[in-house]
Amino acid sequence: MCRCPSANERGYVARVQRLATLVLLVPLVLAGCMLGPDYQPPAVPMEDNWIRRDSARIDTAQGVNPVWWEDVFADPLLDELVALALAENLTLRSAALRMLQAQQLLAIACGNQYPQLQQLTGLASRNKEANIIFDEYSVGFNLTWELDMWGSLRRQVETASAELEASVAEYDGVLVSTVAQVAQTYILIRTTQARLEVARQNIALQEQSLRIARAKFDAGEVSALDVDQAETLLYNTMATVPDLETALQQLKNTLAVLLGLPPQQLEQRFGTYGKIPQAPPTIAVGMPQDLLRQRPDIRATEWQLVAQGAQIGVAQAELYPAFSIGGSIGSLALEAGDLFEGESETWNLFGAFQWNLFNYGRLRSNVRLQDARFQQLLEDYRQIVLQAQADAENAIVAYLNSHDQLAHYRQAAAASTRAVDVSTAQYTNGLVDFNTVISTLRADALQQDLLTATQGLVAVNLVQVYLSLGGGWQIREGTSLENLLPYETKEQMRERTKYWRKIFQE
Repeated sequence: MCRCPSANERGYVARVQRLATLVLLVPLVLAGCMLGPDYQPPAVPMEDNWIRRDSARIDTAQGVNPVWWEDVFADPLLDELVALALAENLTLRSAALRMLQAQQLLAIACGNQYPQLQQLTGLASRNKEANIIFDEYSVGFNLTWELDMWGSLRRQVETASAELEASVAEYDGVLVSTVAQVAQTYILIRTTQARLEVARQNIALQEQSLRIARAKFDAGEVSALDVDQAETLLYNTMATVPDLETALQQLKNTLAVLLGLPPQQLEQRFGTYGKIPQAPPTIAVGMPQDLLRQRPDIRATEWQLVAQGAQIGVAQAELYPAFSIGGSIGSLALEAGDLFEGESETWNLFGAFQWNLFNYGRLRSNVRLQDARFQQLLEDYRQIVLQAQADAENAIVAYLNSHDQLAHYRQAAAASTRAVDVSTAQYTNGLVDFNTVISTLRADALQQDLLTATQGLVAVNLVQVYLSLGGGWQIREGTSLENLLPYETKEQMRERTKYWRKIFQE
């Protein structure tokens, strides 16, 4: 049964509250400056426009659509696969958990700014001294607070906050990469299926030519050389099928991993043949300056730069004395009922400082170390910005040139098909020898396969354009960090420890 606290107990609690209030207010009066440089975004060289800006196939006036794969390919199965990858990809889930870790590190850094309850103690003992037996009871606690005179603790919060933002950008990078890998792997699967279909069509044409050669040989019109040549070409073409089937299965297995699935569960989603996704006539790429905002690797590196800049201030603060205040309050009595009597009260207040005077230059060396790391990250940031521009330019030129290449291959494939029809008819009528037929069949098999592979290459290069532009991560905006994890993962964590319950509120 609960009892109401006595007047003495209430007085004790009031004195504890006054001590805590004193400890809370003094640092607000004594708080000092923040050492170290405040972050300023660095200037980086950026081009005003793309090298191939005059191409009719790119639109620089519009930015990248966050769901570009839906916009440019309009393939329902691809949309379904991307959605599944975003929900189940294990690498993406791991990146979300790294964000969660960074969030908790920030909470720890914030908590370090406030009073720390060092000890809450209680004691009940029986003692004997000079044949006298007596009991002793005590209860109390103490607080200490490091005064942030030089901004060290605030700089540590700044570091942890920037590292959280960097982890968010790194998550975005994994998201963009995952979507691109799913799209490219899907395109390669469809391309390989199409190449298999082309190979089987070529086999059918070559079997027809073999039948014609055998018929003419049986009629005594040609030698066995024609039959042997036809068989050689046919069986060589048949030999390409197992390689393509191997590549197809390996691509499906790769896609299964991206989707967080065992390979067997993915097998039923694909038929034997599917249309290769087609690129639209024009794609929106925005301007080079958009890369600073869009590319997750650029944003992650800049946040790492912010975090390191704050560490310079932390290192500088170590050159100056560290101040702390604190106190303790308690009660000591020979009877448990007297613990909260005024006479049993014990307390103390203190102020202290610590100054590392004789450090043999180690603290100054640490300041220089942190500054050198900042400068290194600054150069890395500039390098990444330059590399991002080169990646985008490379992807754009590869996409545009593969489009031109595809147009030429289409013309060549059409001519090759006509050559096969003409040479076969002429051979049947005895107007040309079989070498002409073999040459046209061999060239046609190569040409049709090149055409199909290039159709896939155009789509793969288009995905690479969007990957280099950093588009797609915006789809996670508005989603809280904890909601980036699936329910099953959060439930596992809740089962291990109850302390996730407030974070993972459903």
